[in-house]
Amino acid sequence: MHKLIAISIFLFSYCLLAQTDQRIYEIMDKVSAERIKNDVTTLANFGTRHTLSDTISNTRGIGAARRWIKSEFDKISNNCNNCLEMSFQKDLVKKDENDRIPKDVWVVNVMAIQRGSKYPDRYIIMSGDIDSRVSDANNYISDSPGANDNASGMAGTIEAARVLSHYKFENSIVYLGLSGEEQGLFGGQGLVKSSKEKGWDIIGIFNNDMIGNIKGVDGIISNTDFRIFSEPVPPTETERERNMRRFYGGEVDGISRQLARYVHKNVKTYMPEMNPMMIYRLDRFGRGGHHRPFNDAGYAGIRIMEAHENYTQQHQDIRVENGIAYGDVLEHVNFEYAKKLTAVNAINLASLAWAPPAPKEVKIGGIVEPSAKFQWSKVPGAVGYKIYWRDTTSPTWDHSRFVGDVSEFTLEGVVLDNFFFGVSAVSKDGFESVVVFPNAILR
Repeated sequence: MHKLIAISIFLFSYCLLAQTDQRIYEIMDKVSAERIKNDVTTLANFGTRHTLSDTISNTRGIGAARRWIKSEFDKISNNCNNCLEMSFQKDLVKKDENDRIPKDVWVVNVMAIQRGSKYPDRYIIMSGDIDSRVSDANNYISDSPGANDNASGMAGTIEAARVLSHYKFENSIVYLGLSGEEQGLFGGQGLVKSSKEKGWDIIGIFNNDMIGNIKGVDGIISNTDFRIFSEPVPPTETERERNMRRFYGGEVDGISRQLARYVHKNVKTYMPEMNPMMIYRLDRFGRGGHHRPFNDAGYAGIRIMEAHENYTQQHQDIRVENGIAYGDVLEHVNFEYAKKLTAVNAINLASLAWAPPAPKEVKIGGIVEPSAKFQWSKVPGAVGYKIYWRDTTSPTWDHSRFVGDVSEFTLEGVVLDNFFFGVSAVSKDGFESVVVFPNAILR
C-alpha cells in the first residue's frame, strides 16, 4: 500500500513538473504588434538618437528619446500600482576615449526594475539600445531614424514591461534602455560597473539588437527564423578552470551558452512555429553588441536578433543609389515579427523570474564505472532537481530526468565518458533554473 502511494505521488509530481504553464501562453498572447509599431514610430520620429545628438530639445535627439522612454515606464508603473522603479544611470565619457567620441558626452541609460518578491537582488535583464547612427559614426546631425537598429529592440523591451508588469515574480526583472552602443558599448560598460558596485546577482541579460527585419540582403525572407548568439565560456575563467576543461570537457558549456540553450528549449516548447538558431559565437563575425560588457565582467549574456539582416538598412545615410533605397526607416520593419521576438524574450524573462536559483555547486563522478554520479548544493524554493545529459556533439540538452528533492543521484547504466551533463533546480510550478554544467569532481 505504501509503495502504491509513493508511486502515485511520484507520478503526480512528474506530471505537474512536465506540463506547460498556461500563464506563459497568456504572456505570448498579450504582446501587441500595434503597440510595438507605435513605439518604433515614436522613436524613429525623434530624427536622430545619436549618442552625441541634441539633449535639450523635446522633439529631436537622444535626450528627448530617453525622456520619452522614461515616461513610458512611468505610465506602465502607474498601471501596475507603482510596480516599477525607474531611474537614469549615467557616466561621463571623455573626449577621445576612442575615435568615435569627438567631445565629452554623458552616456545615459534608462532603467525600470520590477522587484522580485523572494529574491529582490537577483536580476534577469532585457535590453534594447536607444542610440542610432548613419554611415559616418560621428555624424550626430543628420537624420538617423534607426527604426530597426535599434528602435525595434527598445520598443520590444518597453512592450515586455507592459505585459510582464501585471504578474508577480520571485526574481527581479530589469527593463533596460542602453545608450552609447554605436560609439563603443559605453552604456553597457557603465551599467555593469554600477551593478557590480551595488552587488547585483545577475542571472543573465537578453540583449535585443535588431528584431524587426525579415528580408535579408541575400533575398531570403523568413518571419520565423531568429538567432541567439552566445560565447562558449566566460573570458573571466581561471587558469585552473581552463585546465579542467582539457580533461573534463565543457568547451561549449559556459554560462552564456547555457542561457542560450534555456531560451532555445523554452521557444521549442511554447513557440514551436519559431526557429531559434543557436549561433556558437559571441556576436556576428568581428562585430559586437551590448551583451558583451556583461560577458566581459563574467555575467551570462546573449544576443537575440533577426536571422536575415539587410545591410543596406544598417548604419546608412538615407538615400537612393543605383536604384537601391538605403536607410533604416520604418517601412522596413515587420512589426508582427518584432512581436514574436518580443514574446520570445517575455516568456523567458517570466520563466527565469519564476524559477528558483540554480545550484551553485554541481559535482560529477563515476570514472571507470557503469553509472554517472552527481551531488549538488540545494537551493531554497526548489521542490526538486532535474539532471540533463546529451551526446558530446549535440548543441542541446536532449535527455533529462526529474529526480525529486534530493541532493545526490546516480544515473544507472549511463556511462560518464559518453555524454555531457548538467543539473537544474525546479519550482513547484515546473519553472527551471538555467542548467549548471558540473564545476567540481566527485571522488
